[in-house]
Parts: sequence; structure tokens; C-alpha cells
Amino acid sequence: MTRSATTPAEPPEAKRIVIVDDHPLFRKGLQEMIHSDGTFAVCGEAGNAAEAMEIIRKLNPDLAIVDLSLPGANGIELIKNIRAEFPRLPILVLSMHDESLYAVRALRAGADGYVMKHEAMITQFAHRQAEGQADAVERLSDRELEVLELIGKGKEVREIAKLLHLSPKTVETHRAHIKDKLDLKNSREVARFALQWLSARGA
Repeated sequence: MTRSATTPAEPPEAKRIVIVDDHPLFRKGLQEMIHSDGTFAVCGEAGNAAEAMEIIRKLNPDLAIVDLSLPGANGIELIKNIRAEFPRLPILVLSMHDESLYAVRALRAGADGYVMKHEAMITQFAHRQAEGQADAVERLSDRELEVLELIGKGKEVREIAKLLHLSPKTVETHRAHIKDKLDLKNSREVARFALQWLSARGA
């Protein structure tokens, strides 16, 4: 578990930012990039959703930068929780996930913008309303999408359960829903579909 931390020596007029990402080195690099501008200052950081809510409540920042891949509750769930408790707090998603699929979900959950980690930082927020093309995968819930991605990476049910802090039975239920929604015959077809889907996205 990553310890939340505050950053000293904020410029007095700087916009205060909380970074939520489970990679300390990435948080460090992003923090240095933000501070070099002088307009913004990182006032706190968190490595998971629970820490994020705690530190946002404590620090009341001007902006939250959230990664979608978090241990336990995922970034989509965190965005929904932040938006419910802090309706006016701007939320920017910074993620390695495919923008065409995850951006729409993040924006629907309440994020104000979505930036791919390998792209340059965007200074302007995207519109909160976004329309995406519906395909088979769009019928999946956010959690089912997570499970599908892990299946595509070759993870077994017990591994997925551990990674997502779920019971194996719950993961099997998600897999069954994926099978039904994607009109697949069995778990082997789910695995094949997941692998092909990830390959098509270049993941």
C-alpha cells in the first residue's frame, strides 16, 4: 500500500493537484513536470482509491489526476465516488488504456478529460459529454471489461480474483456475463476473444 504524502513549498497562487497512480516513479516524474510550470503544484498523492478519497477530503485540491489501473477499486469507480462527493472538483484521467474505449467510460463516470500516458500533456479539458461507437465490448460493465482484459493477458480466475480483490466465484460470474453478452459458447472462446481483442488494440 502506497502511503499518501503531501508536497511542501507550493507556490502561493498555484493550482493544487492530487495525483492518484499506483506507480511511485510515475507519480514522481509527473510531479516534477507539473512543478516545472509554476502554475500548478502537487499537494498530495495516493496509490489506490481508498487513499485517494481520504487525501482529497483532507486537502480539498483544485484538480485530481487519476489513473484507471488501480489496485482494488478501479479508476472508473473512483471517479464516480469523487464526483458524488465533490461534484465541482475537476478530474483528469491519465491512463495507458486505449482512449477509444476507456475515454468514453471515464467521461461518463464524471471525468473532465482523458489523456494517454504516452501522449503529450493536454492543458485543456475535454468536454464531459462524449459519444462513442457501440460495439460488442461496449455492452460490458466496467468490471467485466477489467476481467476481459486480464483474461486476455493470460490470467487465471484465481489470479484475477486476487488482483481485483474479488472472490473466484465473483470472477467466474463476470466471465459468464461476458460470455453471454458477447454471444460466446464457453470460457475457451472468451479467452480467445479476449486475446484477439487485446492484440487488435496493440496491448
